[in-house]
Amino acid sequence: MTRVLIAGGGTVGLSTALFLACHGVSALVVERADGPSSHPRATGLGFRTVEFFRQAGIADAVEAVAIRPTATLGKISAPTLATADLPDTPPAVPNSPNLVASRLSPSALRGTCPQDRLDAVLLAAARERGATVAYSTTLVSAEQDDTGVTAVLDGPDGRRTVRAAYLVAADGGRSGLRAALGIGTTGPGALGQPLLNILFRADLTPYTKGHHFANCTITTPESPGMLVTVDAEKDWIFHTELGDEPVAAFPPARCAALIRAAVGDPGLAVEVLSVLPWRVRGLLADRFRAERVFLAGDAAHAVPPLGAFGANTGIADAHNLAWKLAAVLDGRAGPALLDTYEAERRPVAALALEQALLRLQDPRLHWEQGPAAAAARGAAGVVNAPVVHLGYRYDSAAVLGARPELPSTEDVVLDGTPGSRVPHAWLADGRSTLDLVGRRLTLLTGPGGDWSPTGDYDVHVVEDEEWLRTTGIADGGGVLVRPDHFVAWRGTPAGLDRAVRQVLAR
Repeated sequence: MTRVLIAGGGTVGLSTALFLACHGVSALVVERADGPSSHPRATGLGFRTVEFFRQAGIADAVEAVAIRPTATLGKISAPTLATADLPDTPPAVPNSPNLVASRLSPSALRGTCPQDRLDAVLLAAARERGATVAYSTTLVSAEQDDTGVTAVLDGPDGRRTVRAAYLVAADGGRSGLRAALGIGTTGPGALGQPLLNILFRADLTPYTKGHHFANCTITTPESPGMLVTVDAEKDWIFHTELGDEPVAAFPPARCAALIRAAVGDPGLAVEVLSVLPWRVRGLLADRFRAERVFLAGDAAHAVPPLGAFGANTGIADAHNLAWKLAAVLDGRAGPALLDTYEAERRPVAALALEQALLRLQDPRLHWEQGPAAAAARGAAGVVNAPVVHLGYRYDSAAVLGARPELPSTEDVVLDGTPGSRVPHAWLADGRSTLDLVGRRLTLLTGPGGDWSPTGDYDVHVVEDEEWLRTTGIADGGGVLVRPDHFVAWRGTPAGLDRAVRQVLAR
């Protein structure tokens, strides 16, 4: 018997397996594809996601495969890449993490990390820590009862039956498990035309002139679409409309011709690496849980790509769910703790979906900065991207005294309020306050507090006076922090034992 079965071996499924393994729970991941996807797909990792990887011990490995920007122009547009009006000399880019992240977080990625590179790191780390990942394996059916889930799998060695305590559905936006469970969705669904994602290799440096842009909208009628940077050197993606034609109607020669037209160089040497059909979708599952089955990632919410909210929100699902499953499986928490997964994650996913849809209507609200852009965002109801990634708050039975409303739509506010991510500060020993949080609940307090530790939580004394003031515990109080870095409670010793019992649903 496996403790947790995960359907889907993409980024969210592998993240779930890794985070569970970090909590001592081995999982079985089944994936119908014959191996990890070679397509980069999403590239932007928010600093909250890098915090998850820091806690899991793979932040350096992710950093090692990330792509460093040489210069950035953000989003540009031109009839063809060859006709783009780019300066001859790119501006210098400081070798430092995002400035917003450096103030709020111990973690920031220097550049971007294409999803295929990230998945390779996640796969190796999950397996190294005890997870089993089975490719070319299909989940045929799953039946649940009061004590577990019985699943039928079809793989290279034939059909077999496995028993699991819980099942995580990370099987994508067209989730078969979601449909089988009868869980409906809300949202606009498919948006725009079906698209073709062409991964190709070519030397575009004569046209990029050393610049690194996020994407370039190509407007020539011969080949309209969007060029997207992968490594800013040789690997690129071209998105174009698929229309009513099947993917088979786009062999490598036709794809190469479209790319040459988009670049504006009929003699360009192009190697087409792979072709992936896709469509922008916006949907939110009505429920994230059906008894012993939990939806995560695109199975729970399909979010349009502008803002980089989709994959980051899915990885956050995995991080939230993993510690709760582990605590229940190990007997440290009551089963009701699992009810808080949907209560916490669904509102966050709804916010991410709403914000991505608003950005689709006017992308400038995402790309542009400055006071005028902030005012325009406020008028349109658009929340600044760092707030979507990190500034959200939880309201559930696993949080005492939550204030779930966003305190600001422009600035991330982390002040120790229950339901928010605990504030970051660098300590004298070089660690962050986030690094003090482990697999159990963690009490953070100042010097001289009158606390009587028990086996239910770890205790760390923080001597940084500014952090203590920011967190609101400078006068002998403490904050009880969950394994996912979120503040569960803030108060004095008299209320701690009751808080622990409530957070752990005991």
